[in-house]
Amino acid sequence: MADTAVFNARNIEEFRANHGQLGGGFAGAPVLLLHTVGARTGAARVNPMMYLADGGRYLVFASKAGSDRNPDWYYNLLAHPEVSIEVGDDVVAVEAVELRGAERDTAFAEQARRYPGFAGYQRKTQRVIPVVALIPTGAGRASTDRTERTSS
Repeated sequence: MADTAVFNARNIEEFRANHGQLGGGFAGAPVLLLHTVGARTGAARVNPMMYLADGGRYLVFASKAGSDRNPDWYYNLLAHPEVSIEVGDDVVAVEAVELRGAERDTAFAEQARRYPGFAGYQRKTQRVIPVVALIPTGAGRASTDRTERTSS
């Protein structure tokens, strides 16, 4: 857990210093910072993650690298779906909606085609990896406390 927190903190710092761009294994990949509220704790959380642009939506994938358990941020979104994201230098208010059925399957297949690691994650677990659409609410620019804790 501590290793994940350190990894996320480094990526968040790099993301913000480079206007939404990361290097290393994420070089060239679309990455956003997802701000959530802890489902049990109510604490502010922020997680860097890859996304798939889908029209005006941002699709994120609860892969947790193929773990048999969904990531904490997924449960946070179920409990508190009105959140914000950082994309590049912009902060956007969004509502999280889980995709189901064929829409979910099509989105996951496209992400796996573009980034084959996602297909590997699905092979590693018995669960169906959730896909969540982050839909801008038009509520304007959300304010973000950039000192929020990171979480996996």
